[in-house]
Amino acid sequence: MSHAKIEKYARMANQIGDYFAAGPAEEGAAGVAQHIAKFWTPKMIAEMLAGIDAGKVSLNETTAHGFVILAGQLATAG
Repeated sequence: MSHAKIEKYARMANQIGDYFAAGPAEEGAAGVAQHIAKFWTPKMIAEMLAGIDAGKVSLNETTAHGFVILAGQLATAG
């Protein structure tokens, strides 16, 4: 996965997080997780989670929490 690609994903994810940050923190993070799960491909999600795990991604608080929720959902579903 290229650095430019993961930065593009992070930028898109942070825009989603910015949108959902207006509400309560937990609801905002859940909104991010739901939106990413609904509209991103499994490959995009996997690449983003790998980038997060490798410390290559800078996310705002709402987005970061959303990916924690999403990772947990994927772990229990798999």
